[in-house]
Amino acid sequence: MNKLQIKTNPEVEMVFNNYPDSIRNKLMTLRKLVIETASEIDAITELEETLKWGEPSYLTKSGSTLRMDWKSKKPDTYALYFKCTSRLVETFKLVFKDIFKYEGNRAIVFSIQDKPPKDALKKCIKAALTYHKVKHLPTLGI
Repeated sequence: MNKLQIKTNPEVEMVFNNYPDSIRNKLMTLRKLVIETASEIDAITELEETLKWGEPSYLTKSGSTLRMDWKSKKPDTYALYFKCTSRLVETFKLVFKDIFKYEGNRAIVFSIQDKPPKDALKKCIKAALTYHKVKHLPTLGI
């Protein structure tokens, strides 16, 4: 594991604090998984935690933006969002098939009752955080 530096925008904490308790816990678990995954990738030394479209977002120099959010219009789900013009979600569908639920080519959607499959999810997160280095590979190195 490398020495990961996390550059955090203080407004991110306010956004997390505004989620309902049960959702906040789910999103904080996703956040922890993103940070854990980034810390396991030797090439990543800095992870930026900021807001994009008002949603907690994670960026690396070698990756594609990763966002997470819960919407009150769909209170029973939350999601991990990926850049829709990337090959990320289409590759996840190919590799993981129905292990995940998807929203088009932009998100993995979780039910609040489900426990996301950690190992598969970490592979998706790793592909996003290293996207610019793996986008030429058929299955993005998964």
